[in-house]
Amino acid sequence: MSEIVIRDVRMEDVGALLDIYSYYVENTVITFEYEVPSVEEFSNRIRNITETYPYIVLEEDGILQGYAYAGVFKGRAAYDWACEMTIYLDHRAQKKGFGKKLYGALEERLISMGMKNLYACIGYPEVEDEYLTKNSAHFHEHLGYTLCGRFRRCGYKFNRWYDMIWMEKIVGEHETNTHPIQKYKEL
Repeated sequence: MSEIVIRDVRMEDVGALLDIYSYYVENTVITFEYEVPSVEEFSNRIRNITETYPYIVLEEDGILQGYAYAGVFKGRAAYDWACEMTIYLDHRAQKKGFGKKLYGALEERLISMGMKNLYACIGYPEVEDEYLTKNSAHFHEHLGYTLCGRFRRCGYKFNRWYDMIWMEKIVGEHETNTHPIQKYKEL
């Protein structure tokens, strides 16, 4: 039986996380990014995200198998109770339940911060191909997300046009006199 640990990211994780992400940049349209970021750029992304939001990793027997984090949905104060979700698993570690475990742990942290709405921006093919399937949309739907928007042929990668969809999940009550969210690092 393997040991699964979900924990907050550490800066020494950057190399392993960048290895996971690189596969998706170079081989898929799951990210619309064309170039693999440098270690410095990826490290800066983590630092910026962790100023406010959780960034977590999943280890199986001490080996990083995936990561998930939340980020700014829209940079205006009225959107503070909403955030964008991101998840990447090692492409060889799929279909093991790691995604559900990571998202569950991330959701718990976000709810404790006071988040109300979770959003996922997902590359979406008109017709599935070798670069992009509808698996991510199905994964989010299975976790309670619903489609809330679609942008047609807005992303161009590998000489093809792809759609992008937004899915949402409501995780908190929208009371009239709500409290400000807390930064994750201040919980």
